[in-house]
Amino acid sequence: MAMDEFDALSPARRDALRAALRAAFGAARVESATPLAGGVSGAFPFRVEIGGRAYMARVEGVPSPLRNPHQYESLRIAAAAGLAPRVHHVDETSRVVVTDFIERRPLATFPGGPPALARALGELLARLQTTDAFPHFVTYPAIVARLFAHVRRTGLFADGVLDPHVAHLERITAAYDAGAPPRVSSHNDPTPGNVLFDGERLWLIDWESAYRNDPLVDVAIALDTHGMGPALAAELLLGWLGRAPDAATLDRLATVRALTRLYFAGVFLSGSAVAHGARGDSDLSAPTVAAFQHGRADRTFAPGAAWHVMGKMYLAAFLTGAEPPGLDAAE
Repeated sequence: MAMDEFDALSPARRDALRAALRAAFGAARVESATPLAGGVSGAFPFRVEIGGRAYMARVEGVPSPLRNPHQYESLRIAAAAGLAPRVHHVDETSRVVVTDFIERRPLATFPGGPPALARALGELLARLQTTDAFPHFVTYPAIVARLFAHVRRTGLFADGVLDPHVAHLERITAAYDAGAPPRVSSHNDPTPGNVLFDGERLWLIDWESAYRNDPLVDVAIALDTHGMGPALAAELLLGWLGRAPDAATLDRLATVRALTRLYFAGVFLSGSAVAHGARGDSDLSAPTVAAFQHGRADRTFAPGAAWHVMGKMYLAAFLTGAEPPGLDAAE
């Protein structure tokens, strides 16, 4: 069998991937292996055909200092509940997972259009939160603060530029801690790229960030990254709660959305720092969502530049409560 498709992997990762496929399927011949886009996590996913069926073989990238040690146990629980594709093999040491491959259809083709999709996504998150509990990792404000501290150390921004964000994070964290609810099983990254529509139903994929968390974190991330305005947000919340939210829930959602926005600012700005290094930027101005979308359509931004601009937009949304840009499934 020719394994040229795995040449992008280091020898150690190639060996680990081959070993995982043998553990899952024995001596069955791999008929094809097609590399897929790995997103911002740095993972290496492949569509592998064996015995006329397609599977997903995913090799994790270089571990982050913030790496979640519970992702594989969370994946097993989610797959057993029918929320994630069936798991065939997990090698936690080599960080390789083999699951069923589910052919992705555009979310825009979901029957009933955006309102039905928003409600179905809310229902999917509600189902996730009633599974066996995922392991505990850290509190959400702690991981947000850790990521934001990393961004501040990169030299991406000039000294003092991010001080208002530090102060606001302290205020938001105090408000959050005053009413933190019991934690539930959470995906923690239900962005458009991680919500898969197979033509009939929704699935959640890429469980690297999954652990027990505040029930509103997944809701907040879905609302912002899927670009939902008030009408679609109401549909998602109805699907999630089974009723309209009360004022206390909406107030708490605003607090959690601030935290998730700073987290995503940290994700994009960390990517910008890797691409461009320290730049001492003193300008936090950010375009409107419409202007940014126009620039993306015109290919005004190179990938690294787009991450920097999106990071600034999420920083602004954290401070002001303005809507940040939604994410494409390809991001």
